[in-house]
Amino acid sequence: MSDTPADTEREMLSLLTARVGDAAVREPLVVDGSDDLVDVCRRMAYAGCTGAVVRDTSDPRQRLGIFTTTDLRDALLLGRPPQSIAVREVARFSLIEIGADANLFEALWLMVHRRVHRLLVRQGDEAFGVLSQADLVGFVANHSHVVTLQIDAAQSPADLAQAAKRVDALLALLHDGGLRIERVAHLVGNLNRRLFAKLWSMVAPADLIANSCLIVMGSEGRGEQIQKTDQDNALLLRDGFECTALGEVTTRFNQGLAALGWPPCPGNIMVTNPQWCAPVARFRETVRDWVHGHDSEGPMHLAIFFDAAPVAGDASLLAEVQEHMTRVATASDAFIARFGAAADQFQAPTHWWHQLTGQADDQPLDLKKLGTFPIVHGVRALCLKHGVRETGTAARIERLHGLGVLDAAAAVDLTEALHFLMGLKLRHQLRQRGAGEEASNLVRPSALSTMERDQFKNALAINRGFRALLRQRLRLDTL
Repeated sequence: MSDTPADTEREMLSLLTARVGDAAVREPLVVDGSDDLVDVCRRMAYAGCTGAVVRDTSDPRQRLGIFTTTDLRDALLLGRPPQSIAVREVARFSLIEIGADANLFEALWLMVHRRVHRLLVRQGDEAFGVLSQADLVGFVANHSHVVTLQIDAAQSPADLAQAAKRVDALLALLHDGGLRIERVAHLVGNLNRRLFAKLWSMVAPADLIANSCLIVMGSEGRGEQIQKTDQDNALLLRDGFECTALGEVTTRFNQGLAALGWPPCPGNIMVTNPQWCAPVARFRETVRDWVHGHDSEGPMHLAIFFDAAPVAGDASLLAEVQEHMTRVATASDAFIARFGAAADQFQAPTHWWHQLTGQADDQPLDLKKLGTFPIVHGVRALCLKHGVRETGTAARIERLHGLGVLDAAAAVDLTEALHFLMGLKLRHQLRQRGAGEEASNLVRPSALSTMERDQFKNALAINRGFRALLRQRLRLDTL
């Protein structure tokens, strides 16, 4: 569901203007450094908190530290009765501090770059409170326009680049804070589209914007591209409209996206390619060729376009082509079968179960080809067959269940498997980037935790069952 102007107005408080004091800063439980652990833990339990600020009155500087339940675990390993241990002995005094009036983005960057989960918030010389990662995630998650004001205020692509970096930091924070993957995708996807629209407004003249529809496709269109991968975009032009500087404008747009972190598409599916920058009438002809022509790339191109979502301009232009696509494609059972067959093209290696249980060579497994793609494309094929127009895969699954195409158990399994695989891929790629490596979809089973391996096995089993269902529903065995 799109945001209304009223929603936007209510959520204008963003990380650009918000201060640390605007977030849910917890009033600190302050204890004396000489207090023993039993007394401190009793007071923490009474206050319902997991940490306390420790004021070391024996120190001339009256230094401040923090004691948490994690520190209690370490204290118990000292082998002394807890009532004999002063809290100053086990508290941590190397606190990262921030002022209550500081920009909330400062807090975000400190947490991410210093790898801490709590900040001591000061107001003058006094301890104002403690800002935890969970507090900050909660604040961010309840304000979906977290970088909206900075994007809207941007005067140049360089300004947008700063906003794009903050989205990356926000992504890491949301992940570390345990926010559900679908919510992360929603928040980041909305911000990315706003970045695209703002960049487009900087490079495109007003008459071009009014007489065209800029679209994103693939995982970006579905709202499932969380990490920046490559560009998948297109431009639909109103029939009869001409722009003499079109080539220059589209080049500047793609170069601007690259500067924001989206590299060019290896398959050249971008507005700089005339095939993906054309009037509506020509797009309609192209769609018909994808369905009835002999180009082996036709089904793949239709799959990419099937996920299109408008970013800027006249969205009715996209709706017109999508309606034409549905009429043309659903009239051909043979094409739908050929289209859906792609979901079954990547088979798990015969020894995948042994790999995940440590009984075979530790060969990399592809999280996209073996994991998300069969679900995403299989659901896409069923939607094409039944005329379902929802964009996101989870929403498509829900709609197919409502139509009776998928039963309740299959719908739940597919949605849970999809979200697990999306989360696993994000965790894996963040680990790769953190290690200075290039992010990829390939993961070695040894790099997964025991729980991740078990859940991955379950997801692959769900995939295998879904592919069998597709072969039956789309009659793939007749191809």
